[in-house]
Amino acid sequence: MALGLLARREHSRRELTDKLRARDFELEPIGEALDRLEEQGWLDEDRFIESFVRSRVQRAYGPLRIKAELAQRGIDRSRAERALGALQEEWPAIAEQALGHRFGTTVPATPDDHRRFRNFLLRRGFVAEQVARLVRRPPSP
Repeated sequence: MALGLLARREHSRRELTDKLRARDFELEPIGEALDRLEEQGWLDEDRFIESFVRSRVQRAYGPLRIKAELAQRGIDRSRAERALGALQEEWPAIAEQALGHRFGTTVPATPDDHRRFRNFLLRRGFVAEQVARLVRRPPSP
């Protein structure tokens, strides 16, 4: 069952445990099965983290939201921060991409526009400092 779930997409160990528990499997056999899958290379949390971060970045989510979602999936904070830190230089461009998808080429002209842009980026999980810098200047073409 766990291998079937992994065949569809990468999962964290906690996700697989939760899904198998929901199907009334006992905790001890789940742990043993997941240990075997890790030994055989089918279950790899580093690969899961990389895949998950890549999918969220493609959807233009920010580091705070991605970190929170990783925590919900059982990934410890330090591993999440390492994965997200590798993208440190790219976050402004990712935020700009999110703005472009949502607002097109509209430039915030009024205080209400600035607030809408800022709130949108904050809800998507971007850091307030990056948001403030980006909203103050017009998006690049």
